[in-house]
Amino acid sequence: MYFDETALNDNILDALYDMHFDECTPIQEQTISPMLQGRDILGVAQTGTGKTAAYLLPVLSLLDDGLDPHDQPFPEDSINCLIMSPTRELAQQIDQAMEGFSYYLDGISSIAVYGGNDGNRYDQEQKSLKQGASVVIATPGRFISHMQMGNADLSRVSFFILDEADRMLDMGFSDDIITIAKELPPTVQTIMFSATMPEKIEQLAKTLLKNPVQVKIAVSKPAEKIQQSAFICYQNQKNAILKSIFKAGDLKRVIIFSGKKQRVKDIFHDLKQMNVNCGAMHSDLTQAERDDVMYKFKSGELDVLVATDIVARGIDIDDIQMVINYDVPRDVEDYVHRIGRTARADRDGVAYTLVSNEDMWHFKKIEEFLEKEITKNPLPEEIGEGPEYKVVPKTSRTTRKGHRYTRKSGGKSKPSGKRSNNGKKAKTTPKQG
Repeated sequence: MYFDETALNDNILDALYDMHFDECTPIQEQTISPMLQGRDILGVAQTGTGKTAAYLLPVLSLLDDGLDPHDQPFPEDSINCLIMSPTRELAQQIDQAMEGFSYYLDGISSIAVYGGNDGNRYDQEQKSLKQGASVVIATPGRFISHMQMGNADLSRVSFFILDEADRMLDMGFSDDIITIAKELPPTVQTIMFSATMPEKIEQLAKTLLKNPVQVKIAVSKPAEKIQQSAFICYQNQKNAILKSIFKAGDLKRVIIFSGKKQRVKDIFHDLKQMNVNCGAMHSDLTQAERDDVMYKFKSGELDVLVATDIVARGIDIDDIQMVINYDVPRDVEDYVHRIGRTARADRDGVAYTLVSNEDMWHFKKIEEFLEKEITKNPLPEEIGEGPEYKVVPKTSRTTRKGHRYTRKSGGKSKPSGKRSNNGKKAKTTPKQG
């Protein structure tokens, strides 16, 4: 389905045309119409399927028209839409998409509300919330802080959107979400997206949603262009393998993932000792420090980024050449998130995974999901022999989390004529997250 075939208004369609978004992704095709009709939505979809646009476009179209799905005018000087995000990075990404989609809309304001900022930023958030920004994108903890200070009136909110709901619950925000929801009017339209549907998400959906339309987009396997392989090794051999990989060539645009922030710090230190031009990204950094690291990596000032999984979920970088999993993710979805950072925008990519004894069971589950055996590379001669790849049955499973993979909006030619840009210069194209 093309966006021209939806009931989105002309100002939204003009912005989409300028950004070369022609055809709906499956999540957009199944979500936009029921949202415009006022239905609650329960969506199972990963970051990268276009779900950000799936909920932003109908909300912005309705706000621009001035009438809700029941033909009632939106209240003035009120927060009309509240979007909850698990991380600062995702909140920033949604805010960026908002800027592009709302380019031709007059009188639609937005504010991203998240922690890790100085007092000036907090004052700006406070002012926007009290004046009633049209769209508020917030992390739960920061928004609860504003609520406790009396900065946010939620009594007239029309749309309540939970993005990556499973991630928020995994991070311990369940009570915050319920506290916020209790302040919303009974007429609020609620949209909830989750990468997975464990029991706790089903329970939250029953609590918050009214007769929702359920939309489920199947989990995608990694792009075929990604050359996946693994090193079967002992834990104490991993640094030597990293050193060998970097000795083999002048590597740039590389992300190394680890599930533990202390290990990220250790890898960063070891790479510095090897004179690798790298930066580290983890939750102990301030927001300003994280922004600085990401800016330097995106601009090419840094060749290598060592990161926890926070980067796999909230950051879009198109030219990553290699991903190295220093440890095996405990969930298949996190593996897809991580290696999905490479081989984007029709590029090739390489993904190495370092598999120790404790990683083997989880790596086997990844191979089962992929329905293929991942190539096992021989260890460098100077390292010696590694363990046998032998999977010992586990008695317990870890909690499944969300994942991220990449999906580009349609590639067909648009059947309709060109839209006028009314003399305006198009904004930088945001990602359809």
